[in-house]
Amino acid sequence: MRPLAELNCVPCRGGEAALSEREIKELHVFLPDWEIVERGEIPQLERSFKFKNFAQALAFTNQIGELAEAEDHHPKLTTEWGRVTVTWWTHIARGLHRNDFIMAARCDQFFS
Repeated sequence: MRPLAELNCVPCRGGEAALSEREIKELHVFLPDWEIVERGEIPQLERSFKFKNFAQALAFTNQIGELAEAEDHHPKLTTEWGRVTVTWWTHIARGLHRNDFIMAARCDQFFS
């Protein structure tokens, strides 16, 4: 399998099913720094990235924002002094989709 960050996202226009627990576990192995959290019974991928200051955190936030716009797949972003928390899930599927794992892997690439 190619690295997740190299896979293409597919447009979500409705009718997409969320990944099963088994599929989530299989993909999560490739993203060990990401947690799977549940909010309102919806599984989400979440990771906090640490930075030396607010300017670096904001620059990273902007990179993720540009990526999200390019793919039309948008995360929850929380930017604080020295930290950015990124949370991915597919709203229309009310859960995790393969795109969420691809986008998380791309976040990791930007950070490294």
